[in-house]
Amino acid sequence: MSAGRLLAIAARARSRAPMIESGHGTISVERGLEGDFRGSKYPQRQITVLAREDWYAALADLDTAGRPPLPWTARRANLLVEGVVLPRSKGSILAVGPVVLEVTGVTSPCARMEEAAPGLLKALGRDGRGGVTTRVLEAGDIRIGDPVVVRLELPERRIRLPG
Repeated sequence: MSAGRLLAIAARARSRAPMIESGHGTISVERGLEGDFRGSKYPQRQITVLAREDWYAALADLDTAGRPPLPWTARRANLLVEGVVLPRSKGSILAVGPVVLEVTGVTSPCARMEEAAPGLLKALGRDGRGGVTTRVLEAGDIRIGDPVVVRLELPERRIRLPG
């Protein structure tokens, strides 16, 4: 099993507040990422994880001529990882350093993405590029460079419609 790594950590104190990056973070079962308002308010969406590869693929779909590069924090995720394909199925398990996270769903990009850049909402919605939402199973302290490992990947359940 190959490991990816944690590239960045960010939190926001309230809705619509700017994302504040940090080199380390404390994650608890009760509150999610310390300093982020979402963890205790939304227990099934405590930590959002975004893969750098998915972010770059989404950005490649945008017409960014003449604009500065869009930082990953525009996506408003808590953790940016690389070198690991994020499991998309509910119940899959992801470890970030000592922290264990359960995937609760694929992140659905919101209208805020269009505010960040025209076309970003659609680009992130394609192929689950928006990352995953998780809940905390095991708490701990994380720092940039920590290994990221998929411990359990459940098969994706696809709904088949008749016809």
